Amino acid sequence: MSLKEQMDTLYQELTIDRIPWNLEDPPALLVELVESQWVFPCEAADLGCGAGNYAVWLAAKGFQMTGVDISPKAVELAEHLARKKGVACRFLVEDLTGDLSKLDSSFDFAYDWEVLHHIFPNHRRRYIRNVYRLLRPGAGYLSVCFSEHDSDFGGAEKYRKTPLGTTLYFSSETELQELFEPLFLIQELCTVEIIGKYGPHTAVKALMRRR
Repeated sequence: MSLKEQMDTLYQELTIDRIPWNLEDPPALLVELVESQWVFPCEAADLGCGAGNYAVWLAAKGFQMTGVDISPKAVELAEHLARKKGVACRFLVEDLTGDLSKLDSSFDFAYDWEVLHHIFPNHRRRYIRNVYRLLRPGAGYLSVCFSEHDSDFGGAEKYRKTPLGTTLYFSSETELQELFEPLFLIQELCTVEIIGKYGPHTAVKALMRRR
């Protein structure tokens, strides 16, 4: 089963409160970037937006948001949330490792939150080139994904199967530096603890600017 089929099946079969990565409140790291004015309201992209919680939150803060997700059902939920909250967002169904030529290459900020561990190493360079093309020179980019030091799902192998039947790839700081550095100026690359629905996770945070 492809990643698109896996994700859409989960969004179709599980109630939204049972989707492990669906949290209503925005993550503290994203809130800090906005409150510290590292990023100001601008044209921004939520890459792997899921049900749209964070994109809608940013839109309410004055950002012009575009959310992208591989799952049509997730995008349907995101559009419903935006209407419910009374904010304007654009949501698109796209494979982040595929052809993103439909998207304007004019974003000032993009982020992927707990997305990169769904993208395996053989597809990551294609993905990161897509992110690079979507951003203006100097634009900000935040990426947060599970660290190889995280203890979840066995806590040993790089590839780990989850109870939902998905497989995730757990990254090191070194391999992410090698992935990002050719196209981005890395301002911060570190291992952090992030909040999950069922407990904390150990993750790698990369905060960057497009070259």
